Amino acid sequence: MAGLYIHIPFCKSRCIYCAFYSTTQLELRQQYVDALCKEMDTLPPGLPDGTPISTIYLGGGTPSQLTMPQLQQLFTHIYIRYRVAPGAEVTIECNPDDIAATSPPSPAVGGLHAEALPQLGITRVSMGAQTFSDSRLRFLNRRHTAAQVPQAVSRLRQAGIRNISIDLMYGFPGETLHDWQRDIDAALALGVEHLSAYCLMVEEGTALYEQMSKEKREKNNDTNDELERQMYEMLIDRLEAAGYEHYEISNWSLTPHPLQGERGLKSYRAIHNSNYWHDVPYIGLGAAAHSYDGQRRYWNVSDLQEYIRRVENGISPVEDSEAIMGWTRYNDRLTVALRTCEGLDLATLSPEQRDYCTAAARRFLDDGLLRADSSHLILTRRGLFVSDMVISELMFV
Repeated sequence: MAGLYIHIPFCKSRCIYCAFYSTTQLELRQQYVDALCKEMDTLPPGLPDGTPISTIYLGGGTPSQLTMPQLQQLFTHIYIRYRVAPGAEVTIECNPDDIAATSPPSPAVGGLHAEALPQLGITRVSMGAQTFSDSRLRFLNRRHTAAQVPQAVSRLRQAGIRNISIDLMYGFPGETLHDWQRDIDAALALGVEHLSAYCLMVEEGTALYEQMSKEKREKNNDTNDELERQMYEMLIDRLEAAGYEHYEISNWSLTPHPLQGERGLKSYRAIHNSNYWHDVPYIGLGAAAHSYDGQRRYWNVSDLQEYIRRVENGISPVEDSEAIMGWTRYNDRLTVALRTCEGLDLATLSPEQRDYCTAAARRFLDDGLLRADSSHLILTRRGLFVSDMVISELMFV
C-alpha cells in the first residue's frame, strides 16, 4: 500500500506566515492540471506500477482554488491511473470561503461546491480556520472571516461529509490566554472530527519574517515562550476533556460513534499523515512534491513553470533524491515517531542504533521526559513541551 500526495500550489493571496511552495499565477491552473495528469502516466520513482493506493491527499497551496471541472479531470485520471483501495481516505485541503453556498461556482473561478465533493470520491476535508478572530485573520492575510468557518462546516455536513478537520494557530503577537481559550471553544462548538494546532512560527523567507525585525523576533521569543507553553497545555486539557485523542504532538481526533461502524472507521486520525509518521511509502505529484519508496526520497522541482515545461516535454520533474538508509533512516524515524503517541519502536532499529538511542535516552527517562513502554520510547506530557530538544539530543550527528 502507498499514499498519493498531489501538490496544488495555487493561492488567491499569500498568507504572511506560509513557507510552503505556492503561487498566485491562477491563469496556469489548467496547464498545471494537464501536466499532473501527464505525470501520473509515468511510472512513479521506485514504486511498482499497480501499487495499491490507500490514501489520497490534495494539499497546497489551496487546492480549493481549482475549478470543479479541473478537480473532476484530476480525480478521473487518478482512478484510471492508480489502483485505489476500497475505503481509501481521500482528503482535500480548502479555505472556508471556497466552499460554495448553494449553486456550483462558475467554471472560470475556483471554489468547491460542497454537494459535488462526495461525487469526486472525497471523504475528508481539511480546512484552514487558523483563528476565530477577524483581526488576527487580517494580520495573517487570510481571505476568509471567522463567520465563514461554521458556515462552511454546515455546508459540508449537508453535503454528507462526515470527516472534517480544522487547523488552528496560536502564539499571535498580543494574543492572551483568554483569546486562545475563545478560539478553542469556538472550534469545539463545531463538533469536527479532527483538529490540528500549531504555534505561529516566524520562518525565514516568509512575509512575516520580513515584516518583523530581528530585534522584534528575539524579543517576541524571549517574552512568549512561557505563554505559548501555557497555551499548548490549555489546548491539551480542553481537547482531552472534550473526548479528543492526542495522537501526535499537533493533532487530535475523535473516536467514531458505534453507529458509523459500517463505514469501517476505527478512528478519525489523519491516516495519510499518520502513514508519513509510520514509514509507509508515498507518491508525490506536482511542483515541489516529494515521493518515498521505502529506500529513497525523491523531490520534484520547486518551480511551477519549470515543472510544467519538463512534464510537457517528457522530461522527469524529479530534481534530486537521497538514500534513506543507516543513520539517516534512524534520524528520520526518530524525528517522526517520537511525535506520535505510540513513540519510537526500538525493535525497528539495528542493534547498534538501539544501543546508541537507549544510552542517549537514559537521562530523559530519569528526568521524566521520556517513558519506556515495552520496546517503545514515548514522550511524557512534560516531554511534549521540550520535544524538539529531546529529539535533537537523540539524533545521530
